[in-house]
Amino acid sequence: MSNSGNVAEAPGAAADGPVRVVIADDERLVRTGLRVVIDAEPDLTVVGEAADGAEVVPLVRELRPDVVLMDVRMPGIDGIRATEQLVGGMADPPRILVVTTFEHDDHVYDALRAGAAGFLLKRARAEEMVQAVRLIARGDSLLFPAAVRELALRYAGPGGGPGTARTGRQPSDRGPIGRLTGREAEVLRLMAVGLNNGEIAAELVVSQETVKTHVGGVLAKLGARDRTQAVIAAYESGFVLPG
Repeated sequence: MSNSGNVAEAPGAAADGPVRVVIADDERLVRTGLRVVIDAEPDLTVVGEAADGAEVVPLVRELRPDVVLMDVRMPGIDGIRATEQLVGGMADPPRILVVTTFEHDDHVYDALRAGAAGFLLKRARAEEMVQAVRLIARGDSLLFPAAVRELALRYAGPGGGPGTARTGRQPSDRGPIGRLTGREAEVLRLMAVGLNNGEIAAELVVSQETVKTHVGGVLAKLGARDRTQAVIAAYESGFVLPG
């Protein structure tokens, strides 16, 4: 996997003890491989497995894991619907990391819209997989800007030619984004093109603490659970155009 993830500021999901993980995938070999990788880490543990979305929802409600590794393409209830049920139906839902075969799968975009905190390719190396679980567990978002831009270009409406995202409509033109201050709008635009907090701070010539404050304001005003949801809102509102 070539893209590096960026993270958002949010309270961590995992408390004391190892991060508790549930794996949902309809392929037994995939579940076994993920379990071996995760259980090899002293700070991670697999507490349950499910072969489809219909199994994972009650399993998660029973076991209360910190993270769910969710395949999007499963029989019965797919990963998108399962994500919707968990995020929308639990007071304190787990963090959901979509694990997919194809980077530009429309199901991935739908899962992110449904509330998944990020996605990872099944061909990712073992160390990338465990690092992703740790990031997600502590409340961060695993976001691959180039891939999200490509997905937005295909599924969120017309964009334009290749290159970095460009500013589209002004904040006042689009619902909750209209409540952002000018600086918060700048921060959201830079988030959408993939800059992390340090890079945003350098771009705006402010401290990283100031950036964290602005990111928190963006998330609160957009009603976004994390950075991923805020970036998707930026694309779908037309504030940032892919392409």
